[in-house]
Amino acid sequence: MMIEEPILPQLPDFEEYIQQGEPDRRQRAENWQIAIGLQAVDGLHTSEYLQQTARQHIEGKISIKEVQELVKTYYVSKSVRTDGDNDTEEADRVASNITALLGETTFALTYAGLTAIHRRIFNGVFKFAGQIRDVNITKKEWVLDGDTVRYVSAPDLKLAIEYDLEQERNFNYSRLPMSEIVQHITKFVAGIWQIHPFREGNTRTTAVFTIKYLQNIEFEVNNDLFFQNSWYFRNALVRANYQNVQKNVDYSPQYLELFFRNLLMGEHNELRNRYLHIRWNTPTSTPASSLHNESNKFYTDNENIKRVVNVLGTQQMSVKELLVAVNLKDRKNFIEYSLNPAMKEGFVQMLYPENPKHPRQKYLLTIIGIGLFHETLTSTPITYNP
Repeated sequence: MMIEEPILPQLPDFEEYIQQGEPDRRQRAENWQIAIGLQAVDGLHTSEYLQQTARQHIEGKISIKEVQELVKTYYVSKSVRTDGDNDTEEADRVASNITALLGETTFALTYAGLTAIHRRIFNGVFKFAGQIRDVNITKKEWVLDGDTVRYVSAPDLKLAIEYDLEQERNFNYSRLPMSEIVQHITKFVAGIWQIHPFREGNTRTTAVFTIKYLQNIEFEVNNDLFFQNSWYFRNALVRANYQNVQKNVDYSPQYLELFFRNLLMGEHNELRNRYLHIRWNTPTSTPASSLHNESNKFYTDNENIKRVVNVLGTQQMSVKELLVAVNLKDRKNFIEYSLNPAMKEGFVQMLYPENPKHPRQKYLLTIIGIGLFHETLTSTPITYNP
């Protein structure tokens, strides 16, 4: 079945500044890429004027405050406005506001901190910038065939935000393996987004809040992911918070977890929006035996594959590490009867697929593999049958 994806904006290329190596220019260019890329979550396009002005800021010719003032003046002074000018103005002003925020080191994991981020991002764009909504809302989502996530009720918003943030402040990350850290961050960010405290701009606010929070707790963040995959980020948040028993669709945080595994662990999981659509069928290159398509669940009856998926589920491992994990010594038999079938059926992939003999080659789960791990496997030992 063909799933038609909406056309996303063309993103600017600031790679020349990022590759130059000058730290200040590189950081400003990365911030602009993220800020402009995030407009894609609402299908917005920045103007050529904004991109030219951004280059002046990246090169250090003007300050970010001057950028914001120039953008404001540009639209105020337009004598003729087209139908798309309102959307473009929103994209330009929000992108410059996000760039300003990302250039600051301040952050507060509080209710006031979250609302301040929304106010700063949408200052001059929304009259309700920084204000918690007082009405209930719905949003028609492409990945849900026009259905909506059920958001928190307006009277409960402040309490819900304060509760989630208090739980996060009290969470102890020390001594946790990175895979568990990623799972926790996935759950935390999905929960904040599901509250949907503002009338508009929740995803862009959540993205900026997430970036600044991760930086604040000293995580190295590959922010290219927000630049290149901001719409995937939104759709993954949707799927993490959507359940429809009649359609046999369950909460699916594994897609968002893939994003964060790439972001924080340097993995190369494929992030395709069409995979998130509730009517998506696995590509025909994946054997039908690996899926129960009618139930939208991930499945295999190969016990050897199940065992590989079970031990690989929360990390990436070399063949040597996999052999230890499954308590086997015969490398040849393991590759022939377990690892190769797991890759052939689409559950496992190489970390460096373009170089199978890479000296640091490791293996990790695909989207299908993570689905199998989360939806059908348990910690119960699985018998190995060579």
